[in-house]
Amino acid sequence: MNKLIQQIASKTKLKKEHIANILKLLNEGSTIPFIARYRKEMTGEASDETLRDFEGIYMSAKKLLERKEEVLRLIAERATLTDAIRQNIEEADSLRILEDIYRPYKEKKNTRATTAITNGLTPLAETLERAKLSISEFETEAKKFVKGEVKSAHEAIKGAQDILAERYAELPREREAIRNTLLHHGILEIKSTKTFDTNGIFKNYAGKSEKVAFIPSHRYLALMRGVNEKELSVKITTDLERIENNIKEYKIPRHASSSKELLFEAYKDGLKRLLLPSLEREVHAILKEKADIAAIDVFGKNLSQLLMTPPVTKRVILGVDPAFMSGCKLALIDENANYLESCVIYPTEPKKDYNGAKTKVLALAKKYNITAVAIGNGTASRETQEFFARLNSDEKAGLSYTVVSEAGASVYSASKVAQDEYPNLDVTIRGAISIAARLRDPMATLVKIDPKSLGIGQYQHDVDQKLLEKKLGDVTTDLVNRVGVDINSASASLLSYVAGVGAKIAQNIIAFREEEGNFTAKNQLLKVKGLGKKAYEQAAGFIRIKDAKNKLDNTGVHPESYEAAKKLEGLELEKLDVSEKAKELNIGVQTLRDIIKELQKPGFDPREELPSIPFKEGLTDIKMLKEGSFVSGVVRNITDFGAFVDIGFKNDGMIHISKMSTKRINHPLEALALNQYLPQIEVVSIDEEKGKVSLSLL
Repeated sequence: MNKLIQQIASKTKLKKEHIANILKLLNEGSTIPFIARYRKEMTGEASDETLRDFEGIYMSAKKLLERKEEVLRLIAERATLTDAIRQNIEEADSLRILEDIYRPYKEKKNTRATTAITNGLTPLAETLERAKLSISEFETEAKKFVKGEVKSAHEAIKGAQDILAERYAELPREREAIRNTLLHHGILEIKSTKTFDTNGIFKNYAGKSEKVAFIPSHRYLALMRGVNEKELSVKITTDLERIENNIKEYKIPRHASSSKELLFEAYKDGLKRLLLPSLEREVHAILKEKADIAAIDVFGKNLSQLLMTPPVTKRVILGVDPAFMSGCKLALIDENANYLESCVIYPTEPKKDYNGAKTKVLALAKKYNITAVAIGNGTASRETQEFFARLNSDEKAGLSYTVVSEAGASVYSASKVAQDEYPNLDVTIRGAISIAARLRDPMATLVKIDPKSLGIGQYQHDVDQKLLEKKLGDVTTDLVNRVGVDINSASASLLSYVAGVGAKIAQNIIAFREEEGNFTAKNQLLKVKGLGKKAYEQAAGFIRIKDAKNKLDNTGVHPESYEAAKKLEGLELEKLDVSEKAKELNIGVQTLRDIIKELQKPGFDPREELPSIPFKEGLTDIKMLKEGSFVSGVVRNITDFGAFVDIGFKNDGMIHISKMSTKRINHPLEALALNQYLPQIEVVSIDEEKGKVSLSLL
């Protein structure tokens, strides 16, 4: 355990005592959200993000230590485990370096070198390695090994060279030095293949080159997609002459005789045939891992922003799934997200039935007092917005609308979750309900959909799927627990993300609720099948019960702290000496601060502090805009070169990547996220003829 703590301490800023505490909590079955929220004194107030990073470092460190033990055992079984080798293994700070040390001792398949060793050519290879003989003398020596499978002195010499070539390619220091050369000075040479599409999406890559050290992660993923689709080939090149000169200077004995030419040929063969191809694969693996992590991190940040979008409460919401041929599907939900009614209208091409659509919408508005409209951002979205803008202008309908991403709505509508929730409705109506519901409560709605279907990342199908799934699951889990979950209204999908719960227990909670009625106290959770004391400990603080008998059950105060919380009743919390009171109550200072915060705002939703969703009733005329003026908008699409922003007129405005941040960024996703609301954007230029507006965040 001490080795593990030391290993983790070298890669994190956490103190050793906090590392030990976190490891203890994790081994006891505690979850990251629980540790972050309710064990702050033990962790030095480490956030859930810090703890997630810690978890990754912990798993890597554990894996490295386990592999070290395995390598020590394997080398001891196959060769002499010297003190020097043991020390090198103990000092290895990465799996890559450790594998370099172990490589010479691996059991090998049938290689040219193993064949030569089998043919008894090792002594000849060692003679060549010393290079004390002239070429003619060495050829004479080689004749002594002509026997069995070795038919000539030439074959003997080639076999000796093969042995040395493999030895050179397996030297840990050489591998590390040349690997670093490729990483820092290598060039990615990109060429088109026979199946290259000159007008395809990879047309701007062929014939170009990129420095390994500086290639942006998103571009590397794009290149590899081109390789996988057999349109591009990519080779890593470097200064071979420099490496060969280093071999001559440092690997050839200084007082070598003319046989050093044969030795140099062996090392060059090892470099070109074995070492460089092996390291090129490693460098690609390093670049891929780096690109995956960067892309997944951006995906996670986008998901975080999307899930933390403030809910639109206390409104009857009309969800609109736009379309041309099949019409716009409308679905209404009430203030509690209960489905009310649905219909289809045809305000756009080809039918363009404005009057028929107007009659239906106004009738629904009057019947249910609609106070918000959520319009999906897919096909016919702009035309549908124009319909509602005209309705508001001509009929004074007062139907404030906003555009929401409909990504994943079709996935949800055909899912088992949707079938269970709305078994008697058509899939298209379920999609419209999802659009309305994601405006009312984005988190509660979007957790029902696979995050990869939410249109908030790039190259999601190109990155490590297990890593992506874990990241998105972690982000969702941390945010759901940060917000808290109303146990009497939450779906099984949402409940499954509560710390300590999971999918099976979530279903059991729903079953209990259906059989016994709404929960009135948190401790009733202990009656749910499969939910034991440990799961209750982990989950209880994140559960909310709005109409609970005990008002603390609608707060983030953990039941283990209820006794302390009750002792604060009647006190002026703002004037409390927290340090003294914490000692008196025998609890941590940070725990007491959190209790006070919860008592001051029972049932508080952190999303309430974020900017609310902007609504509008009409479309902006481009003639109203002026250069230098400021507008607000919502990010609708992100490309490699910029972001398109809905600022209220027919065409989206565009923010070029150079106008996004004062800091250098490699991709717009580093600065912006889909559906992000931007309260202040400067209008840089206007092209009325083309209907284009350039924007800036600087």
